[in-house]
Amino acid sequence: MHMSIQKNSFIGTMEESNRSAVHLAGDPALLAFSHLRWHFVTQRPQHLLTRAAQSRHVYFWEEPWLHDAADPESRRRDGGWLEFLQVDQTPYVTVIRPHFNHGEDSTEGQRRLLNRYLSDRGLECFDSWYYTPMALSFTAHLHPRVTVYDCMDELSAFLGAPPEIIEREQELFRVADVIFTGGRSIYEAKCSKHPNVHAFPSSIDLPHFAQARTVQADPPDQAGIPHPRIGFFGVLDERFDSALVSEVALLRPHVQFVFLGPIVKIDPAQLPTASNIHYLGSKSYTELPRYLAGWDAAILPFAMNDSTRFISPTKTPEYLAAGKRVVSTPIKDVVTDYGMLGLVQIAATASEFANALDRALSADGDPEWTQRVERKLAQSSWDCTWSAMRVEIDAVANRKSKDVPPLSNLRSSHKFSSASGEPFDYLVVGAGFSGSVVAERLASQLGKRVLVIDKRPHIGGNTYDFYNEHGVLVHRYGPHIFHTSSQKVVDYLSCFTEWRPYEHRVLAQVDGKLLPIPINLDTISGLYGLNLDSAGMEKFLAERVESRTQIRTSEDIVVSRIGRELYEKFFRNYTRKQWGLDPSELDSCVAGRIPVRFDRDDRYFTDSFQAMPLEGFTRLFERMLAHPNISVALSTDYREVMSGYPSAKVVYTGPIDEFFDHRFGPLPYRSLRFEHRTHDREQFQPAAVVNYPNDHDYTRITEFKHLTGQKHKKTSIVYEYPTDDGEPYYPIPRPENAELYERYHALASATAGVYFCGRLANYRYFNMDQVVAQALHMYRNIAENEAAELSIQIPARMLGGATVASGAAT
Repeated sequence: MHMSIQKNSFIGTMEESNRSAVHLAGDPALLAFSHLRWHFVTQRPQHLLTRAAQSRHVYFWEEPWLHDAADPESRRRDGGWLEFLQVDQTPYVTVIRPHFNHGEDSTEGQRRLLNRYLSDRGLECFDSWYYTPMALSFTAHLHPRVTVYDCMDELSAFLGAPPEIIEREQELFRVADVIFTGGRSIYEAKCSKHPNVHAFPSSIDLPHFAQARTVQADPPDQAGIPHPRIGFFGVLDERFDSALVSEVALLRPHVQFVFLGPIVKIDPAQLPTASNIHYLGSKSYTELPRYLAGWDAAILPFAMNDSTRFISPTKTPEYLAAGKRVVSTPIKDVVTDYGMLGLVQIAATASEFANALDRALSADGDPEWTQRVERKLAQSSWDCTWSAMRVEIDAVANRKSKDVPPLSNLRSSHKFSSASGEPFDYLVVGAGFSGSVVAERLASQLGKRVLVIDKRPHIGGNTYDFYNEHGVLVHRYGPHIFHTSSQKVVDYLSCFTEWRPYEHRVLAQVDGKLLPIPINLDTISGLYGLNLDSAGMEKFLAERVESRTQIRTSEDIVVSRIGRELYEKFFRNYTRKQWGLDPSELDSCVAGRIPVRFDRDDRYFTDSFQAMPLEGFTRLFERMLAHPNISVALSTDYREVMSGYPSAKVVYTGPIDEFFDHRFGPLPYRSLRFEHRTHDREQFQPAAVVNYPNDHDYTRITEFKHLTGQKHKKTSIVYEYPTDDGEPYYPIPRPENAELYERYHALASATAGVYFCGRLANYRYFNMDQVVAQALHMYRNIAENEAAELSIQIPARMLGGATVASGAAT
């Protein structure tokens, strides 16, 4: 699996061949720093960087080559030296190999050699491309135009990884401008560590491996091996499941197992041996199609351990391009990208693996399977991958040159076609939490092509935030505060954001005083000029509460807890403004979620996790929807799009009555009008939210800097005015409305191919965490339905989600 190279002798004067000294018009030079050797095995770096070299010089800096005292070269060269190698048919890639004697400081030596090399070459404008964070130890002083980290593996999990590699990677995340990942699993592990992470899974050089579909003469070392032949090519290291191969070879003694590739980091004596197991050594990239042509099927016998947890094997599409049936252990990215599509058989145990091999070997020509393989591979060329990467690099370069803040990474689509040109598998209506969570899970876990549609000109639904004309971060649709006691929800959202701890506090203006709400000791003491303890507050309220034989309305529940006087001061008029109805006309659930506290806890929520997205909600959604399988159509009516995709399934998060054209009449909602203002002072009010239950037409004022923690000389606030007309915000909880919803719910249950999810589709108010939990639960249902249709079983870790948390919302 070597790529052919031309090798210069050791050159102490750092003079390269004239061929690479020619200046190439185009992009700045690219300096790539890799733990892999260019000539060892052809994989992701070679495929990408040879394409990069079509418009720029690429300098590929390998890890040092160390010499012992017996090496004649070591006696001539103190302080290290560089070796230069050219790549055949790729004149603008120069491989640079540092050499040092054992005992020399290779870190300082590489820094010195690199500085001299850049100076001699006159390289002042260049981009840096890292495959190993360890290279930061001698490159941190550089000033590249753009810094790229192409994270193709979790190197810290590999055998012999340096203990400091995790710390180095954290440093690289701080200095990198853009992160690419070699698969979906590694993307999920890294996406929360940087604001600009993109998944670019393994791609394919289709014409090269398609050569194996034609009958070719067997290479001499394979010609004598009888059929049926099962093959594998790749590095044989700690990721190779020797025990599995040994047992499968024993279970199927008539099957011949052919392995191509070098043995690395493990003792060759540990590899399984049998009369039907054949190790043919390393082969060049050019030779691989000839060997593949002589195989009857191919395998991916990877061990399920830490080193394989995040891998996305390049050989999977290469086997398929050769027309071979493939059996793999349940590597997550193989399951997601190929197994769930029915393109690769997944087997976890030796007996399952042997049975899967039987099916692969007996599979006759299946034109439908071949067509699905071809459609899949058409999406996955290295040319397309490099083009998409270059777009991201250019975007960073343009942004840095203009010194503007990061732009959205969304793939917005006005043509409504997926990035691959293939039809969409799912249409998701609504780019709020419900729609975005389901879309992200479908794309990242099931490999589905998803179009997210929203009638608004932005993502994020009602949680959309933005910097106004004064530079203050505000919430367009009123305050949204995240709080939850669900660790599953926190873990999921933490893939897309870091958090700023925040505990929400609300004051109410009553009788000219600002008092804590929910009602607590300080509320009662401040309102009446008392100095009560918990027992005194309980006695105070017990003397004022009104008993109710039945709790039916919001008035019933409030007066039974705090009495009529406090009900009139804090709740009745606020509720009338908010709902347009008296509390005696509203279901008890409206006020049932409002607690009373007999201590001085003035937090509005008591959940175990209370925090705000560090960079805001919109940035969280940008990362969530940045998956390459997701396209976004904004300012678009879903009804104008759905008819164009009759085979696509639908996830609908809008008003359920609207979906059915208000067949039984509209479901009533209460809406809000927002009046935003900015003041030329640092603070407007002492808390994030101040309620006005008895004064003014608005219900409350929110000051956003309390929520976001932003430092700014100005401050922005919003007034909320409840209305009957406008966007649907709050379902009105009355019995006749619940009955009307049940009629629509029955219609939804009978509608095939459409999943209804979220607040509006359920005609119920949920907190944000409940919305996320319900969306994760919905994804699990969809995934199980997809698996049932294909008669396969999805690994439990790919179904990981949460059930909807109980309790009302605030």
